[in-house]
Amino acid sequence: MLRVPRLLLILLVLAALLVACQPATPGPTPTPQVFVTVVKEQVVVEVTPTPGPVEGTILVDGSSTVAPITMAVAEEFQKQYPEVRVPVGISGTGGGFKKFCAGETDIQDASRPIKQSEIEACAKNNIEYIELPIAFDGLAVMVNPQNDFVDCLTVEELKKIWEPDAEGKITNWSQVRNGFPNRPLTLYGPGVDSGTFDYFTEAIVGKAKASRGDFLASEDDNVLVQGIAGDPSALGYFGLAYYEENKDKLKLVAIDAGDGKCVQPTAETVANGTYKPLSRPLFIYVNRARADQKDEIGLFVKYYLENAKQIVPDVGYIPLTDELYTLALQRYEKRIVGSVFKGEATVGMTLTDLLKAEQ
Repeated sequence: MLRVPRLLLILLVLAALLVACQPATPGPTPTPQVFVTVVKEQVVVEVTPTPGPVEGTILVDGSSTVAPITMAVAEEFQKQYPEVRVPVGISGTGGGFKKFCAGETDIQDASRPIKQSEIEACAKNNIEYIELPIAFDGLAVMVNPQNDFVDCLTVEELKKIWEPDAEGKITNWSQVRNGFPNRPLTLYGPGVDSGTFDYFTEAIVGKAKASRGDFLASEDDNVLVQGIAGDPSALGYFGLAYYEENKDKLKLVAIDAGDGKCVQPTAETVANGTYKPLSRPLFIYVNRARADQKDEIGLFVKYYLENAKQIVPDVGYIPLTDELYTLALQRYEKRIVGSVFKGEATVGMTLTDLLKAEQ
């Protein structure tokens, strides 16, 4: 018959009492794990408490382009932390920054870097933020599938169509290029609060928000999809991911940046920079004070950066390099506030070089 040493028996009883005396907390309490080890007649009792459940709400708003990524990350995150709610609003990048810089949200989805006016608005309200790149995206230029004469447009032709001086003047396809048919030109694009609008006008026209105003605008990319799909005279633009979701309804147009090469946006051409000038990084901005106050935000941001590489392609976007995700995570862990772009124009800037220089 196996006899339990008296010392071991006493220590087991003490361990059981220690577990029973754990302070009560509301709701279900995880049971601590008790490990008893006998080493050369010495008994070691270890009690390892299991962390309590993380709960709370993380308020996110901003870009309609970035929203599908954040929603996908939130869905996977909530499988591990079901008590954390992550509602994602879509006010456009500009509309989202108005809320973020007023302290109304915890995280801002952005399809462009923060602008100088938004930097000043955040500073006025003492909102410090951490800027984190999370993916690459290409802006897709599209026409209706019935359009059989446009396969490629040059940057100069796009500028001719979209610049402010074109309003009320460039209204027919025949005015865009000799040989195009006499057919009305109908334009579709994101609304003025969209980061996509800002980036497209900056890349094509040369100045953010410099655009003709006589086009059908919407903050909802699905509205633009339906408009282009139902209009044989249409030309429009929005994020590549929405084209990928609706490619059976739209016709993609290649872009000639001026070197005579017509390049379509794909994961490869966006990531390697050959699709230009309509490739861009996407971001989230985190309220620094809230991140320090709410554990759930830190867990969510870390999960976002560590899992984006696997999740981003599933929703039609292009993941960053491993190096960029590492630099972004270091930026968050060091709580480096502000923007690496400093409110300046971003077309042609290299994200990797900026982050490395900051580190």
